[in-house]
Amino acid sequence: MARRRFQKLTGPPELRVNDRIRVSEVRLIDEKGEQKGIVALGDAKALAGEANLDLVEVAPTASPPVCRVMDYGKYKYLQKKKQKGGQKDAPLKQVRVRPKISPHDLGIKVRKAKQFLEAGHKVQVNCLFRGRELARTELGMTLLIRVGELLEEVAKVERPPSRDSHRTMSMVLALKAGAKDKTKEKPKEQEPEEAQEA
Repeated sequence: MARRRFQKLTGPPELRVNDRIRVSEVRLIDEKGEQKGIVALGDAKALAGEANLDLVEVAPTASPPVCRVMDYGKYKYLQKKKQKGGQKDAPLKQVRVRPKISPHDLGIKVRKAKQFLEAGHKVQVNCLFRGRELARTELGMTLLIRVGELLEEVAKVERPPSRDSHRTMSMVLALKAGAKDKTKEKPKEQEPEEAQEA
């Protein structure tokens, strides 16, 4: 029978709370953030119990370990929320083109990509190949470079054109810093004044 191996947890180590703390003296920080100095563990637990909070070992490697009086459940919730909040990215929109796309159709695709970028999205431009087009993938590369040049004023190339699979080539565009402000500040063209009748 094969020996079972257990996976190590990759997240941050769990903090020791209340009865899991195994030292005789701790450096105590109360719920207001004030340092109480070095206190016996029993006294620190009693202080946390009076406040209806938990005693949490926040710095186990210090000598003596630093413990804080806090609501541990709320602390874990805020940590998880902070971790999730940092992972948000701009949503990715896709625009599909073909190597033999007509200039008018390309203009429509570029206009749509520009709208996505101004709305705050990232845009992935995919060039799809079919049949004999696979023999001329350089046409797709030049097309994607051309799309990048057409959107140069509002977008920067985040990932240059590259082959994703046998039949697709793509690049990712993101809004340039300050480009959103320029699109909002476009002055409206004034209509020419009508000639006065005499």
